[in-house]
Amino acid sequence: MFEAAAALPEQVVTAVAAAAGVGGLPAHDDIENVVVMGMGGSGMAGDVLPVIAGPFMSVPVVVHKGYGLPNFIGEGTLVFAVSFSGNTEETVEAASEAVATGARLVVVTAGGRLGALADECGAPWVPIDATIPMPRAGIGAVSIPPLVILERIGLFPGATAWIDAAVDQLRRRRDQLVADRNPAEQLARDIGRLMPIIYGGGGLGAVAALRWKAQFNENAKVPAFSNQVPELCHNEICGWGQNGDVTRQVFGMVNLRHEFEHPQIARRFELINGLLDEVVADIHEVVAEGEGALAQLFDLVLFGDFVTLHRAAQEGIDPGPVPVLDDLKHALAQD
Repeated sequence: MFEAAAALPEQVVTAVAAAAGVGGLPAHDDIENVVVMGMGGSGMAGDVLPVIAGPFMSVPVVVHKGYGLPNFIGEGTLVFAVSFSGNTEETVEAASEAVATGARLVVVTAGGRLGALADECGAPWVPIDATIPMPRAGIGAVSIPPLVILERIGLFPGATAWIDAAVDQLRRRRDQLVADRNPAEQLARDIGRLMPIIYGGGGLGAVAALRWKAQFNENAKVPAFSNQVPELCHNEICGWGQNGDVTRQVFGMVNLRHEFEHPQIARRFELINGLLDEVVADIHEVVAEGEGALAQLFDLVLFGDFVTLHRAAQEGIDPGPVPVLDDLKHALAQD
């Protein structure tokens, strides 16, 4: 899993090439809205696209995580159905229903039932590199193809330049994180056995925080929680008003920062830190680097992946297998 995390820059490059070779895409003028479907690690494609491409697109983007379909989906909808295995039941069901409405389907998968659906209806299919060991290790493979496809259609001009900048930053950060006594390893030690609370600023920070939270869950097998500023300033911050004698023994906080924050978000972080200083064990900060929003988002992602892998290593935990998820899927498949 360490090797898979370190290979993220090359994974992004491979994903660009895979998406660039897909034909049969719809025309720009035929698309009225875009929907991204996916769950878990594959669902990160839906989290990334709105914050990176959404602000520049002339049509709305909706993320759908679950069964069924939003009612507006129809012939003018471009649907990205993303499933690492191709067998995620929620995504397969939703994609099948989307095809029935006449929506234009693009599939990102390694195969499975979703790949078979793409073959049946003649939908464009972006293949996922089969050497990636786990869905959560394939964030580049699932989130980059939709950006490339949108650029090719004309809905997200300039995506390639953003992706190139992200690859450059990922390589710089990777070189830092594979060194001995690197900052990700040190942060994992500083957090120790505390339950991490991850806060991010704005949409970009929220996606990064969600990724860290999920990676702590799956890699390190520990409870973790995430939220975003400013939303948490309207609700969650009230929950720290009591039980500080308990919370500071079990929770550690990590703030994920980037240069695309609204000025008031930066101010809110200062105020939050002051309010929470005595009710959590400690407060850490990770600041994104790189040119552009995608570079800074992926920089935070890679840093978090290494932190969570080091947490697993320090606890003697194999970060790969997720037996509870396998058992749950098996139970759901039983008649």
